[in-house]
Formats: sequence, C-alpha cells, structure tokens
Amino acid sequence: MNRDWLPIKTTPWTLGLILLALLLLIQTTELPQRLDYWLYDQAITSNPVKASDEVVLVTIDELSLNRLGRWPWPRNLHSELIGKLEQAGAKTIVFDILFAEPSPDDQQLAAQMRSHGNVILPVYLSPPTSQYLLSEQLPVGQLASAAAGLGHAHVELDSDGVARGLYLFNGLGHQLWPSLALAASGVGPQTSGTDDTPSYVNVRDQYRAVPLIGGAGSLQSYSFAQVLTQPPAPEHFRGKTVFVGATAAGFGDILPTPFSGLSRPMSGVEFHANVFSAQTRGRLIRPTPQWASALMAITTILILALALPPMRPARTLLACATTMVGLAGVYLFMLLAMRWWLPLANALLVPLLAFPVSSGLRLAMTNRFLNRQLDDLARSPQVALPAPSGRNPRQILEHFQALLRPTGWLLTEENEVLSARGLSRADIPADLTPGHWFHDSNRSWIQLLRAGTRYHLGLMLPNDLGREATQRFLRRLHLEQPAQSDSVARPNENISARIERVRIATDRLNHMQQFIRRSFERMPDGIIVTDELGVIRFANGHIEEWFREPMPSLAGLPLVRLLEGHDPRETPPWHETVSDTLTLQQSRTVDLRIRDKDFLIHFAPFSLPDSDQQGIIANISDISELREQQRQHREAIDFISHDVRSPLVSQLALIEQLKRDPSHIEQEQLEQLGRLARRSYHLAEEFVQLARAEQLTETRFYECEFLAIVENARDSVSEQAVEKQIQLQLQGTEDLWLRGNAELLERAVINLLTNAVQYSPSGSDVSIQVFRAGHQACLTIADEGTGIDPEELPHLFDRYRRQKSTELAGVHGTGLGLSFVKTVVEKHRGEISVSSTPGEGSAFTLKLPIADPLA
Repeated sequence: MNRDWLPIKTTPWTLGLILLALLLLIQTTELPQRLDYWLYDQAITSNPVKASDEVVLVTIDELSLNRLGRWPWPRNLHSELIGKLEQAGAKTIVFDILFAEPSPDDQQLAAQMRSHGNVILPVYLSPPTSQYLLSEQLPVGQLASAAAGLGHAHVELDSDGVARGLYLFNGLGHQLWPSLALAASGVGPQTSGTDDTPSYVNVRDQYRAVPLIGGAGSLQSYSFAQVLTQPPAPEHFRGKTVFVGATAAGFGDILPTPFSGLSRPMSGVEFHANVFSAQTRGRLIRPTPQWASALMAITTILILALALPPMRPARTLLACATTMVGLAGVYLFMLLAMRWWLPLANALLVPLLAFPVSSGLRLAMTNRFLNRQLDDLARSPQVALPAPSGRNPRQILEHFQALLRPTGWLLTEENEVLSARGLSRADIPADLTPGHWFHDSNRSWIQLLRAGTRYHLGLMLPNDLGREATQRFLRRLHLEQPAQSDSVARPNENISARIERVRIATDRLNHMQQFIRRSFERMPDGIIVTDELGVIRFANGHIEEWFREPMPSLAGLPLVRLLEGHDPRETPPWHETVSDTLTLQQSRTVDLRIRDKDFLIHFAPFSLPDSDQQGIIANISDISELREQQRQHREAIDFISHDVRSPLVSQLALIEQLKRDPSHIEQEQLEQLGRLARRSYHLAEEFVQLARAEQLTETRFYECEFLAIVENARDSVSEQAVEKQIQLQLQGTEDLWLRGNAELLERAVINLLTNAVQYSPSGSDVSIQVFRAGHQACLTIADEGTGIDPEELPHLFDRYRRQKSTELAGVHGTGLGLSFVKTVVEKHRGEISVSSTPGEGSAFTLKLPIADPLA
C-alpha cells in the first residue's frame, strides 16, 4: 500500500469535522463539566461580591453550647432570642433550625413569633428514615402558623460535591417552597405548574448560582449566647435581616464552597445568608440554556475551521490563543456584568484542540509533500564525479596514456605483466606504499589494491619543464580505495528517518547550488541573468569588477541602464538590443567598451522550465587582449612592410648597381652594404627577442642572481661605452636571488644600457645601482643625456614608437627595445618606471620580486 494513501488536506471541512468529532468524544467524560466548575470558581473567588448591609448572623457556635448546654435547647431560649432581637429592632428573623417535634414551650415561642411578626422558619425535604420516601419536614403546626413564612433550606451540591448555588423553589408535588432567602424577602410558595405530579416527587425550579462574599466567617456574626446575655444592641440589628443557625462543627450542617473546598466548609445558615445578600443586591447568577453552550462551541468550530487553513503556521498559535482570550472575555462579561453563567468548557476546548489538529494536518500534508519531493530528489542527477579509486587499473592506464602521453609505461597484476613499454618488472621500486606515488626522476610508480589483487603501475614522463607539474598532479590523485567503514545505523523512527532524508536531500541541493555558484564565479566571462523585464537578478564577480559596481546595487538594476551608464551609444541603442532579445526571442552579439577595455556581449533569451517566466542571460567576454593582438599584428605588418623592407630594398638596389659595374667596387659601397645588412639583422633580432619575451611563462623560470645578470650586461655594453669614452659605474655588492629567466633579463638590461650609452654625450657617466628594497630587487640606470620630452613619456614603452627628438638628431631605432624591456619585466611580475628631465638626463628603475627563501 502506498504510504500516502490517505488524502489528508487542511480544509475547513476536514478541520471542522475532526474538531466536532473530538468535542463529541470529550462529552463522554467529565472534563467539560469539571473545567466549567473550575472556570466559575476562579472567576467568583477572584471577584468576590460585597456583603449587603441588611444581613447579619446569630450563630449557635461552640461558645453558645458551652454556656447554654447541650443541644437541643429549650424553646424558651429561642423565644428569648426573638425578644432580644425585637427589642434591637431586627426587621426579619430567619431560623435555619427545624422545629419538627412538639415541645412544652411551643406556645411561648409561637407567641413571641407573632409578637415580632416577621419570623421565617425552614422546611426540610428528606425521608424520615432510609425506608421511607422523600417527604417534607415542616415545623410543628403551632409554630408554622405563627411564622410569617416558610422557606426550604435545601442547598444543591454539584457533581464535584461543592455548593455553588441552589434552586429558588423546591418542593414535593405541585407546591414549591421558596428558599429561606426568598421567603425572608416576602415571597411565598408557588405551584409547579403541573397538577399530575406525584406528591413524593421532588420538583425544583429556578436554579441560581450564588456569588459568595468569601469563605466561612465573612459575614458579620454574633454568638447566640452573647445576644441572650447582653442587653439588646440596636446598632447591630436595627432594620436588618437576622439569620439564626448552627455553625458549630458538631451539627454537621457544613457545605464545601468555591472559596473553601473541603478544607474550611461553610455552614448552611451562612450560605443562606449569602444567598439573601446576593438576592437583595440583584447579584444572583442565572445559568444559560444548554443550547447556548452548544451554539458557542459550534460557532467557535466554524470560525476556526474557516480561519486556520489559509493561515500561516506561525500565526495559528496566535489565532487560537486570541480565540481563547476572546472566549474568556465573553465568559467574564456574561458572568460578572450580565449575571449569566454560560458554560464555556466546550467552546474553550475547541481552540485547544484546533492548534494540534491543524498542525497535525499540516504536518501530514508536509510529510506527504516531502515524501514526493524526496522521491523526486532521489531520482534527480547528482553533481558528483566518479572517483578514480573505483576504476580498473587497465582503465586508469588508458586514461593516463590519453592525458599525459607518457614515453613509457608498465602495468602488472601480481607477477603478470599486463602492458609495458620502455619499463620492465625489474624497474619497479621496492617497498611501495599502496595508494601513494613514488617519483624517481622522470619515472612515477604506484601500487594499487583491487579486490585483494595487487597491481603495479609505472609511467615514464617526458623529461621537460612540465614534468614536475605532472608529478604534483599525480600526487593529488586519490587512486586507492577508501577503507570500508561501519555503516551508519539508519533511524527506525519514521520522523527521524524523514528528517535524515531531508538532511541528505538538502546537502545535495546545497552542493548543487555551490557547484553552480562556483561555476559562474570561476567562468572566464562575466554572466548577467535578468528577468522578463530586463532587470538584473544575478551577476558574477567579473561584472562587479569590470563595471565597478557593488553587488548589492547590481541586483534590481535594469540591464539597459547599466550598459548605457558605461558605454552610451546611439546606433544601435541598448534598449533596442535588449528589448529585441526579449520580444523576438533572438540572440544578439554586440561590442562593448568599458574603461578603455574591449568586450563582446552576447544576449541569449531563456525561459524557466514549467513556468512562463523568461529572461536574458548576457555573457560578457573580455577581448581586450585579442584586440591588442590584432593591433600588434597590424603594427607588425606595418613594421615589416616599412622598417624591415626599406633596408632590404636598399641592399638589393646597391647589389644591382655593383652587378652592372663589378670592376669598379669601392670601399664605401661595401661599407654601406654592410650597414644595411646589419640594420636588417638588428631589426630581425629585436623582433625575434620581443616575440620570445611575449611567449615567456613561469615554466621557464629558474633560480638566478640579479647582480651577476647586471654585471654580464655591463660587460656586453662596455666596448660601446669605451668608444664614446663613457664610464659605466656599477654600485652594488649584495647577491639578490630571483626566480626568472636570466637570459631575457640580461637582454633587457643590455637594452637599457645601450640606450643610455647611445643617448649620452661623450665623456659622460652612466650610473648603475643594484640594491634591495623590501622584498624587491631594484636596478636604476641613470645617464646624463638629452632627456625625454614630458609629452613622450606616456608612450615611451609602446612598440614601434620612436622619439621625435632622437629621430631628428639622427639616432635611428626600431621602437622595440623599451617595449621588450617592459614585456620582460611584466612577465617577471615586476614593474619599470622612468624619470627624466630634458637637458639633464634620464633614469630607468626596475623592480623585481625576490625569490621566497622558504619556497
């Protein structure tokens, strides 16, 4: 079965149905009810109501029992209490004491009750014994007729055993007694509204939750014994409703409340006094209908089912938390302000369930998506090259033969020769380390192990300047097979296994991106990628370097604006070229010039796969060197056609003249012919030397000493200097070792010395200084000649360039000597500078890097 067989999606229907099913499942437990009770208790205890000034307690406490004797007391004590309270001005007296049995003092108590005129007695609903049905326990008839009203004292305990409220009316059959608090307010009995109700059925009506003032002892109370033994206290009882009842622990009339729980329960009389206080102040709380709670829960499900699926995952928690806060605000407003108790547990459970359910659905969708993507990634090509270590030695030898072109080779398998040329088994060195190359002069050897079989491979490399580089390349190759490591245990847990697959896939994508990025950066050309509006979205480092634009400013810059800012042109305009590439989907190739450098820019349109997005890839090639070579080629042709051709034509003309009259050959004609031949040779020699300098590479470098090179150059020019009586003064004694080509360096110094002697007057001095400056070997050649005009200094090292002053003075040259010097110095990664004052002389300074003694 496919692991993604269940089509789970985060939609309003799926989320809403799952939340509804979970909520219905939770209804089978006590969790919603317990949560409602907890929320109510927290709200009530955090906001206790203020006690009414009209209520006070007279308690039958331990002190009263100690002073007045054991219970039950004679009823004359109760009549005496009513008298004291009547004298104190009590408005209403409510007894939470059942006078169900006759007593000799009933007549006295009844008379006292009639005298006061507003005494309320309780009615209890309980079976006489466990064998009888529920019945009403009324006061004795004499007392009941004397009472101003009767009220039931029954308090409703919730399922958790805590008293939070009571029914305002309760009774058997069709007559319902008001609660003691309601009877104290003058409310009498009422009918149940159904005449066919049996007389033994308990009927209750109008449940109200009671916001208590606080825990036990919160109401003002006075001991029964103190009220009897002390004079009447009108300041305590005048105009008030007095509740009389037992608070001593021995009576067992105790009720756990939200304030106390089971630790400090409240007496029944104090609870009824709280009911009266809340009722007189209009603070009793009504429970809402059952459908209101269900409607609130369904509304919350609908809101979250519609809101969560299109939301971002990061905002889902915030939305659920906001919903819970909103529900709590509505609950508190209804409870504390509107005095309605709306059970909130079901609605409050919805956001608690919605966050994990929506997250789970999204996780399931993400898991399915990742599975498909991981499968696609597993089938996608990898940016990896097969390692040479896994190849057969025969194949390795074939590759070496095609790549390195060795002059000889040897391949053996154990003691059998597989292929050989110029090498034999006797040439194999002893003690070869498997997988490591051993180089002996132009021979390179390696021992390979494949499946327990030992191979020996030897190569005889060409004995040229590239041999050392080839051997360094061989040392970098890893031809040995890696040791078999213990396989890493894959996680068995589903999420961990997918995380591991995601990590592997991410690594592969990162490697792919790094490969593409490095490939673009290491390309010899500049690359620009634009979108369909010609706006630059990617550029490699060459673009930043050539255009001198920082990379952040390139991103988002229109390509047309970049090109117009560095190479403005009218025909064809850049916007036309770029727009034609995008609109006509045709490639364009245009010349580009940036800061005196020549480029070729090729515009190629592209379109992304599986998308309508299009753009341009602009490839910019630096052709400055090619254009310079073309210019030099043209100059070389001009040079050959003029400077080289002219003396040759003169020689041919002179030879033809001598052939016509061979008997009259004069010495002057022969000397002229020799001068022309020497000039032709000199021109050809300088041309060849310049070509050699331009083809010089570091593979032809070796260790050489700079002072010795200068001394040899001085000796080569000394004869020419003696003819003009010029002193060559060499200063320098330090050996300065360079890595370069001594032959060409010496030729460059000779050119400088020859120019110094040639342009210096007779009898002058030429100073030659060799010294070290930091990590550079320096040479300064100063003469006392005519100097160089300032306007000619910038073009002094240009090839085929000759000074006007020297040409007018009759000193003829090719214009290649100083160009040769500059080329040699640049090939050695050095620099050359010149300072000159007309009429005083010139000084040329060469600076070349000294070889690293640690290299």
